[in-house]
Amino acid sequence: MNKTQGAAPAKQNNGSWLDSYFNISARKSSVRSEVRGGFVTFLSMVYILVLNPIILSGPDSTGGFLGGGTQANVPAIAAATALVAGLMTLLMGAVANFPMALAAGLGLNSVVAFSLVQLPGMTWADGMGIIVIEGLVIILLVLTGLREAIFRAIPKFLRVAISVGIGMFIALIGFSNAGLVKGNKTGPTLLNFGNFGSIDTWPLVVFILGLFITFILMVRRIPGAILVGILVSTILAFVVEGVAHLGPMMGADGKVANPGGWGGSVPTFGGSLVQIPEFSTLGQFSITGPFQKLGVIAVVVLAFTVMLADFFDTMGTMVAVGSEAHLLDADGNPPRTRSILLIDSIAAVAGGMGGVSSNTSFVESTSGVADGARTGFASVVTGVLFILSTLLAPLVSLVPSEAAAPALVAVGVLMMQQVADIEWKDLGIAIPAFLTIVFMPFGYSITVGIGVGFIAYIIMEAVTGRARKVHPLMYVVGVLFVLYFVMGPIQHWLGIA
Repeated sequence: MNKTQGAAPAKQNNGSWLDSYFNISARKSSVRSEVRGGFVTFLSMVYILVLNPIILSGPDSTGGFLGGGTQANVPAIAAATALVAGLMTLLMGAVANFPMALAAGLGLNSVVAFSLVQLPGMTWADGMGIIVIEGLVIILLVLTGLREAIFRAIPKFLRVAISVGIGMFIALIGFSNAGLVKGNKTGPTLLNFGNFGSIDTWPLVVFILGLFITFILMVRRIPGAILVGILVSTILAFVVEGVAHLGPMMGADGKVANPGGWGGSVPTFGGSLVQIPEFSTLGQFSITGPFQKLGVIAVVVLAFTVMLADFFDTMGTMVAVGSEAHLLDADGNPPRTRSILLIDSIAAVAGGMGGVSSNTSFVESTSGVADGARTGFASVVTGVLFILSTLLAPLVSLVPSEAAAPALVAVGVLMMQQVADIEWKDLGIAIPAFLTIVFMPFGYSITVGIGVGFIAYIIMEAVTGRARKVHPLMYVVGVLFVLYFVMGPIQHWLGIA
């Protein structure tokens, strides 16, 4: 697609500072594609503005609530979640020029809510303090070059496996968000398809129709297929809700009260679309509190547990986004790797200081990339939308999870195509690659998949006489992952489980 040398400068610049700054033409994109991709990424991950407040709304061990008051301050948590996500995503786009968005990490916020702040004497401020501590440690690792060095020590086939595994993982997230795949706590199987094998609710029908509409648009190579799929699904959801009046699936207590309702936001207009945000969670953190209440050893162990998940989740997401956007070099490295890792590390600190848990890179960014995003301008668009959502929370809630979920499944299809780049006939490669891929969805964790794959890779290389080919840093990381996988017994032994 390259033109003559005389025509190239005009294509690269287009007379626009925006094009020049973000290298939009150079990456074979357009402003329209970047804006569209930014919208798709936002719509794919906007659910965090609903889920993060729910997860962080409980009391700490002292009975206190995040944001103050005598009950959960959900609006304040939602506003701060949107603000921090917006600012960090803007930073990722403007500085690193990478199409990756950040927000409060779901696994990480669960650790804060259900583990850290439930320890004796620990408050929400203390829990957020541990997040700030682990974020500062990661920043130090980036500045010393260690985080980037570890990333570059990972064999290329494992990076491909990580990308494929993430594709399967986010497809599972999409199916789960839509309610097509559900955990089964009482029946003979681990998972259920639909409601015990049946498609018997209108939200599921909306998801399935939206999914195949998206697939058809993709096959027909319609520009903006994923965004169009989300919009059509949302319109279908509004029609269904307008006729059937389904309402929400979850009750006020967070439990299923209406099995046939919408799993996320209810697609209906009501009241004002603008509200004044409250930011009472900002600055609600304490670095000294955890040391005073738990002791140095316990804080180090807890910070290490959170840090390792934060550390490798981002690496996997960065590879997945770079691969889908065709931004990786011959060695599988994305551009401005250190800037990407530094901003992600700063986001961890910002999330703790903002009282909304560690912010990290979201794998849903691949949905925007699949729809055309190639530069950081898409992240700028996503960041602006997050910041606007602090005022427009009712408008944001118009897109139900069943309408956004098809985008995640579609991205899973696209990322799965890379599996052909793995040399499956070499079992020394196939085994760690396979374990990396399957443990991400099976373990419901990017970090678990990476850890299992790394350990398997080291063992396979050792038993085939290729131990010297393994980078020394991989051995260090392998040992750290072994510790990570036995962290439960270690915490129990230290009395902090």
